[in-house]
Amino acid sequence: MTESTAPQSEHRTVLLRGGDVHSPADPFATAMVVERGHVAWVGSEGAADAFASGVDEVIDLDGALVTPAFTDAHVHTTSTGLALTGLDLSGARTLGDALARVRAHVAAHPADRVVLGHGWDATRWPEQRPPSRAELDEAAAGRPVYLPRVDVHSAVVSTALLDLVPGVTTMPGYHPDGPLTAAAHHAVRAAAHDAVTPAQRAEAQRAALRHAASLGIGSLHECGGPDISDEDDFTGLLKVAAEQPGPRVFGYWAQEVADEKDARRIRELGAVGAAGDLFVDGSLGSHTACLHEPYADAPHTGTAHLDAARIAAHVAACTEAGLQAGFHAIGDAALSAVVEGIREAAEKVGLARIRAARHRVEHAEMLTPETVAAFAELGLTASVQPAFDAAWGGEEGMYAQRLGAGRAATLNPYAALLRAGVPLAFGSDSPVTPLDPWGTVRAAAFHRTLEHRVSVRAAFTAHTRGGWRALGRDDAGTLVPGAPADYAVWRTDQLVVQAPDDRVARWSTDPRSGTPGLPDLGPGADLPVCLRTVVLGQTVYVRPNE
Repeated sequence: MTESTAPQSEHRTVLLRGGDVHSPADPFATAMVVERGHVAWVGSEGAADAFASGVDEVIDLDGALVTPAFTDAHVHTTSTGLALTGLDLSGARTLGDALARVRAHVAAHPADRVVLGHGWDATRWPEQRPPSRAELDEAAAGRPVYLPRVDVHSAVVSTALLDLVPGVTTMPGYHPDGPLTAAAHHAVRAAAHDAVTPAQRAEAQRAALRHAASLGIGSLHECGGPDISDEDDFTGLLKVAAEQPGPRVFGYWAQEVADEKDARRIRELGAVGAAGDLFVDGSLGSHTACLHEPYADAPHTGTAHLDAARIAAHVAACTEAGLQAGFHAIGDAALSAVVEGIREAAEKVGLARIRAARHRVEHAEMLTPETVAAFAELGLTASVQPAFDAAWGGEEGMYAQRLGAGRAATLNPYAALLRAGVPLAFGSDSPVTPLDPWGTVRAAAFHRTLEHRVSVRAAFTAHTRGGWRALGRDDAGTLVPGAPADYAVWRTDQLVVQAPDDRVARWSTDPRSGTPGLPDLGPGADLPVCLRTVVLGQTVYVRPNE
């Protein structure tokens, strides 16, 4: 791909030509004009000649693909940056390997006040258990260490970190020699993050945003809250994102709202909603997702944080204040509580107002036909993470260990949600699973449970336009005249149409269908490589040596 060397400006008029432009306005488009940060025109190569002399810049795509930039609808940006720059345990293959990585990191970073790690998953280790407190203390050499499990709903910590939290041993979720959960986990997490300096935090945020831009991600939904981060972290991230070219950041603050005063406080923080990880329950991996029936490998049903009455109060107050509400809910009992609570709120403020508010539910994994139908009835957006199924689905995966094969096969029913008319917004929950937009689309299209698969086109839409719709914006996430010029340029192989039903695929690939193609995302196929990311007409990433 070649371009002029003219300086970048969002007010310049730019013609991109000589590639493929993924646009519903013209399924065979090869060119696009961007003016004042918005798409001005898409069309054919021949018609592009008429624009060439009147633009400030011409970019020769050299056969590259132009698509809307991705939106990741659920991210923890600072934690993602700290994982990128800190101790990554996601590649540890055994308990011993994990402890060896801790030792090496401690030795290599003697000045760090606290060691922050991420990504361990004992279900993948032959030992099938996390480090004990004694083992971690030995590896940490007396240093405070905070190692959250991959789902970030439990953590193993060193004694030196516990010593920084008075009263932690009496808190709910404290276990003398096992992962901490609930209030105990929140307390040690706060202590660990308090040891991170503002400069370290800002650099972690910048690293995460740079990484997102390099993957063709133009927008992130930051999911913050008092049980996850802190106000300084949240407002600092929004400030960093506003001050430098990069992906847009839309912040959600997960705190209950009782009245207009609470709603005003949410807005003062810069949040677009009182949503995100407002916890109704925990996670399956940590045995804290709230279930109707006990876990297959534990004699309990998980943890409930909010009941239907509190859910109803929050949703009603947010709706009255014109604020988007939302919740983290994974287990079937938690999702039942969400549906019951939002129905109660609808009885108070009216169903039409509930639907218009586009309240959202994060993760929404353990849905039943009844709760899927309720999502459609109530106008809820399902903000979901297909990479969870790729990581933990299947007959041998963590879901099957926790729930048994029968219940595990019901998880993440994307096709049923789409058939019911439930809007989907795809995300990663990074650093729980990595920022990886094309991998996310592939995970939905090749779901481990056949009946839950959706077409690549539907999955791509959920990861581009779906994130904008989840914000209440219907004017973005697609390359049509008038839309914001948030786009990415990709090197990829032949474009195809992939659908779970072969009859649909045959129809869709007929040129008469007018269905734009997308990269082949079949298992084993190389994923597209991002060459350039543009946000509101401003280039925020260019691949080196291109």
